[in-house]
Amino acid sequence: MNEKKKFAIVTLGCKLNYAESASMAREYLKKGYRQTTPSAKADVYIINTCSVTEHADKKSRQAIRKVLRQNPDAYVVVTGCSAQLRPKVLGQMEGVGALLGTGYRDRVVDVTEQGQKGTVLLGPCHADGRFFPAYSAVGNRKDRTRAFLKVQDGCDYRCTYCTVPLARGKSRNISIHEVVKQAEEIAASGVKEIVLTGVNTGDFGKTTGETFLELLEALSGVSGIARYRVSSVEPNLLTEEIIRFIAETENFLPHFHLPLQSGSVEILKKMRRRYHPQLFKERIRYIRSLLPYAFIGVDVIAGFPGETEEDFFQTYNLLKEVSPSFLHVFPFSLRPGTRAAELPVSERIKDNVITERTNQLSQLSDVLYTLFMQANKGRKEEVLFEGRASGGKMHGYTRNYIRVERPYDEAKINTIEKILL
Repeated sequence: MNEKKKFAIVTLGCKLNYAESASMAREYLKKGYRQTTPSAKADVYIINTCSVTEHADKKSRQAIRKVLRQNPDAYVVVTGCSAQLRPKVLGQMEGVGALLGTGYRDRVVDVTEQGQKGTVLLGPCHADGRFFPAYSAVGNRKDRTRAFLKVQDGCDYRCTYCTVPLARGKSRNISIHEVVKQAEEIAASGVKEIVLTGVNTGDFGKTTGETFLELLEALSGVSGIARYRVSSVEPNLLTEEIIRFIAETENFLPHFHLPLQSGSVEILKKMRRRYHPQLFKERIRYIRSLLPYAFIGVDVIAGFPGETEEDFFQTYNLLKEVSPSFLHVFPFSLRPGTRAAELPVSERIKDNVITERTNQLSQLSDVLYTLFMQANKGRKEEVLFEGRASGGKMHGYTRNYIRVERPYDEAKINTIEKILL
């Protein structure tokens, strides 16, 4: 018996981690545990870690130390990507009760119930097609109206800078039937918007012989879900058919997230990316031809080894030309175990140069976002109000992901209203 023990989950990193944390939380609640906030004293803490950058690994370690300061006697379970990739470092930290790799999150409650210190469960996270279903629907909580739904896990691309395939394993997915069933459960909880997420979301169907487009078509018919957003999709997987379907289907939103990483042909080759900058430009132009006010977010890396001034300005100028709505700028971070870590030291870019290039791209992002906001001024857009904001206000997002604030009105939470921007 857990005698109503309290648990808290600290989630670091991507939307996928948030979906998985929510699923772990539901398992604790089924066992009779009570959930509290990560900043409160709890009997059990679950640290769902990220390892996409060196900074992310550092934040994972800091999170462990912080919860142990709150309750030195707590049972601490560390899971997620950093646990899978850095088991020796995290497992040896004082106070860690259990270390679970990404393939063993379904065991988290069992491990907690056993309460044995020093428990370590690692191994291939994709073994036997292992897939941890997850979504973040929030039941009857009235201050949240969006859920993250995991449809895919793992990646077969093996980009030279990326540890995700090492942490998450091979590309795999559950069936369309199972995804639809989970979407129906989310709808039954009252949530009106779903964000489809995965490691390589557009690669959905590899293990079930289905396609990502077929998944979107099936989800569009789920009663009660007014909105779907699609998280990051590789340019080579975001086909014209998918873009056209999103443009023509009312409950799929004009919101796209494309990883570019570099606008240089040579750097893309060194990264082992699977597209040409020209394809990226064509995808952006096609989106704009059908959805002129779509929000388009783009990932870009500054300072990949061997990136010359010319390579950098090819990236800068391409982004300036296609004018996306926002840039997610990442300074290059050398990750152990990746091919990029094996490149000659002479090719590494100096930290001050990486910082300068990151700043230039961030400034460009500010300009692009301002242009996007100006283009939308005076338009009428639908807003789904989803929670409290500071200063006695509530907030929500338009279909094309513009944040809107209004005076708080509880009756309007989880409702869609058309407003003038």
